Amino acid sequence: MSAYKIPFNRATLMGNEMAYITEAVANGHISGDGGFTKRCHTILETALNVPKVLLTTNCTHALEMAALLLDLENGDEVIFPAFTFVTTVNAFVLRGIKPVFADVRPDTLNIDENKLESLITERTRAIVVVHYAGVGCEMTSIMGIAARHNLEVIEDNAHGLFGRYKGKYLGTFGSLATQSFHETKNFTCGEGGALIINDPKYIERAEIIREKGTNRSRFFRGQVDKYTWVDVGSSYLPSDILAGFLCAQLEARNLIQEQRQDVWTYYRTNLADWAAEHGVQLPVIPDDCEQSFHMFYLLMPSLDERQAMIEYLKSHGIYSVFHYLPLHLSDMGRKFGGKEGDCPVTEDISDRLLRLPFYNSLTESDMASVVAKIKDFHFEPMSV
Repeated sequence: MSAYKIPFNRATLMGNEMAYITEAVANGHISGDGGFTKRCHTILETALNVPKVLLTTNCTHALEMAALLLDLENGDEVIFPAFTFVTTVNAFVLRGIKPVFADVRPDTLNIDENKLESLITERTRAIVVVHYAGVGCEMTSIMGIAARHNLEVIEDNAHGLFGRYKGKYLGTFGSLATQSFHETKNFTCGEGGALIINDPKYIERAEIIREKGTNRSRFFRGQVDKYTWVDVGSSYLPSDILAGFLCAQLEARNLIQEQRQDVWTYYRTNLADWAAEHGVQLPVIPDDCEQSFHMFYLLMPSLDERQAMIEYLKSHGIYSVFHYLPLHLSDMGRKFGGKEGDCPVTEDISDRLLRLPFYNSLTESDMASVVAKIKDFHFEPMSV
């Protein structure tokens, strides 16, 4: 039970989660690639109109699979936004690549497409984009840059399932994309992820990598009479118990998205005037983007005000949080050459961003309490 009256996140049952877990156990197949895993694959492949989806144990492992599929070598370079979660980069660093950090835009907080070409060298192999808060990156420009330089594009779409850019689903632009079903995401099974394969040439090898480097999937389809070790790989299959929980969530996707849109719209409507008065930036949604309603954040005027607001809300039983620290300034980032001033927008917004409580079952009464306390807040300068 949360110590806060209004926690930052709370898992929400949408209908059949517990029934499907019971059914998975009764079916006698609770390890990977059971009936519920296949149902999840079908739902996502059909809804997104993509060639192949493979559930994974988490989004990190989906990213690791993507890095393996690209056959990256020591010294190859991959471009990432400096403002993202550590595993976006770590999955590729594990393959021996050198991360190159790009700054983000001050409006959407997505990778700045105008900064990409200056970062490309003869060693660059791929660009990894993150659709921050489920708002699409400028994929027309990014895909054009990638095509000109013969680079792969990977989408870390942990925030953006069912969001769109120019009418096309996020996660369907690059050769590969990844999803997260962590408990903080729109659709969850506690821990889980998926690899979306948009380029069919990667499908067979992805199945092998996911199945410990064996051709076990081909064996179960009757394509070979026995399976054996044929490539590198690991065990990336989630339990069918988790897939059952996720299946129920995906089946309720329209309701979930409606609920989350209501939360986002309430915050936006009721904080707009306050934000304008106090110099606080609210999320920016470009006209050609349909967001996924993953989060709502405030960009406070300063670090001091951000920290003071977090403490003020906490004192009233409301749990708000900051988000990513600049990866290029982390201990590991500095080992790869990162330094202050490399990504000034990232360094600025990281200090000022505050995420508000956001989950499917957040009530209007709770949202009203959050908004009221935000409006009651008066920043007092910290003593030196």
